[in-house]
Amino acid sequence: MGAGPQRTIDPVTASAPSFLSFPTFDIERNGVRIHGRIGGQGAPLLLLHGHPQTHAIWHRVAPQLAEQFTVVAVDLRGYGDSGRPAADADHAAYSKREMALDALAAMRHHGFERFGVLAHDRGARVAHRLAADHPAAVERMMLLDIAPTLAMYENTSEAFAKAYWHWFFLIQPPPLPEALIASDPVRYVRSVMGGRHAGLAPFAPEVLAEYERCAGIPGTAESICEDYRASATIDLVHDRSDIAAGKKLAQPLCVLWGAHGAVGKCFDVLALWRACADDVSGRALPCGHYVPEEAPAELLAEALAFFSSLQPSLPQTGATP
Repeated sequence: MGAGPQRTIDPVTASAPSFLSFPTFDIERNGVRIHGRIGGQGAPLLLLHGHPQTHAIWHRVAPQLAEQFTVVAVDLRGYGDSGRPAADADHAAYSKREMALDALAAMRHHGFERFGVLAHDRGARVAHRLAADHPAAVERMMLLDIAPTLAMYENTSEAFAKAYWHWFFLIQPPPLPEALIASDPVRYVRSVMGGRHAGLAPFAPEVLAEYERCAGIPGTAESICEDYRASATIDLVHDRSDIAAGKKLAQPLCVLWGAHGAVGKCFDVLALWRACADDVSGRALPCGHYVPEEAPAELLAEALAFFSSLQPSLPQTGATP
C-alpha cells in the first residue's frame, strides 16, 4: 500500500518504520529501567503514552515533530520495555509522582532541564503530576483526551462508568484482574482498544503487534492494575493536597479530546482543567480516544502551533543507541 498524498495517514510504509528507527535508550532510576527513543533536533519535547500501549503510539506524528523538536518518547514504568517494579501496599511504586520522576530523569539524562510535554491518557496523568511537582521543568504542556483524575472520579456517571469500565475493573483487589488479563493479554489489548469509537481500524498492524508483545511481558498485568489502583488511591491524595494548598498549574496548557470519545461527552473538559490551571485552551478533534493514531494530521497542526515557542535547552548528552 502506497503512502498516498497525505504523509501522516499511511503508517505501514512511512511513519512507523521512520519512528521505530529512532535510536533507543535505557536509563535506570531507583532500580527501575526506563526505555525510550530519541530523535530530531531543536527544543526538547517529551512524549508520554497511555494504556494499554507503548511509546509506539506516536509513530504517526513523531517523525514530523522531530523536524522541529528533539523528541524524547518513553515507555511508562509497567508498560512497553520499561521495568515493572513489584507492587507495594499503598501503590506508591505506580503513583503518578513516581512516574513523573521517571520522565524527569529521562529528560535530564539527555541534558534537558526544561521542556515541553505532549501526553495521552495515562501519560497525560503523569504529565499533570510532573507539571505540578516540577513546574520549572515543564515549559508548556498538551494533554490528550483526559480530564483531571480527581474530577473524573468525583463526577462519575452511569455513562462514564459503562464507557470506562476498566477503571473500576482494574482497581479490584488482586489477583482476579491480573489473572484475567494474563490469561490472554492479546485479547485484553484488542478488547480494550477495539471496544472504542473506531474499533481496531486506526492501528497499524505492526504497531498493534508491538502493543500485544509488550502486554505479554511477565508482570505487565500486575503493573497495569497497580497503575490504576494508584490513580484511585495515592494519586487522589496528592491531587487533594494540591487543591487544599490552592496550588494550580501555571504553565500554558492545551487540552484536546476526541469528539466521539467518552471524556468530552461525560465531562466539561475545559471547565475542569481551568479549575486546576491558570492558562488553559483546547478543543475537540474529529476522532475518538486514540488521538495520535486516529487524527494525526489534526494533532500535528495543533502541536506544531502550540509548541512553536518552546525554547532550546541544553544539548542532548548520554544517548544510548
